[in-house]
Amino acid sequence: MLSRYVNIYTEANPNPNSLKFVVNFMLVPEGVSFDFPDAKSAAESPLATEFFKFPFVRRVFFMSNFVTLTKAEEVEWNSVIPDMKQFLKEYFEANKPVLESEKAQTSHIIFNDDDPEIVKKIKHLLDEYVRPAVESDGGAITFHSYDDGIVKLLLQGSCSGCPSSTLTLKSGIENLLKRMLPEIKEVVAEGA
Repeated sequence: MLSRYVNIYTEANPNPNSLKFVVNFMLVPEGVSFDFPDAKSAAESPLATEFFKFPFVRRVFFMSNFVTLTKAEEVEWNSVIPDMKQFLKEYFEANKPVLESEKAQTSHIIFNDDDPEIVKKIKHLLDEYVRPAVESDGGAITFHSYDDGIVKLLLQGSCSGCPSSTLTLKSGIENLLKRMLPEIKEVVAEGA
């Protein structure tokens, strides 16, 4: 079996404890993300399971063509980046899987025809205006629920635990949603 050509580069983001490792091919389908906040949650991903064997890895997130790792605060990125890049290169050159095959076949439904009209509008605005910006920083902000003017969002990848996530949530996303949908009263992070 031929090994695949693997090129990896890193991108910083506003969260100093997270770093985005970008590869030259798609890891998961466009618009689909997988967030593993701990080793126990990583059972469905051989790659995430391997990452959690590094003692400094605290969270693993996959989306499109990148992996975002969150590290322990006491570890400096410059001391572990070469090892992480080498690990990824060898892992992908050996054509090892990102996810278990049945999990990879599962599609995450973003838009549901049964959603109330307000939820459809919220999801559309998040997909159109928010997703590209936070994805470029190695994270994801996804819709959780809507109830009586309160929108709850899930923070994933580099967005989870990011010092500027509150500012992004309140000054950016909340202002956008309130301006576009006057019935929105507040936007909050669920499980943050």
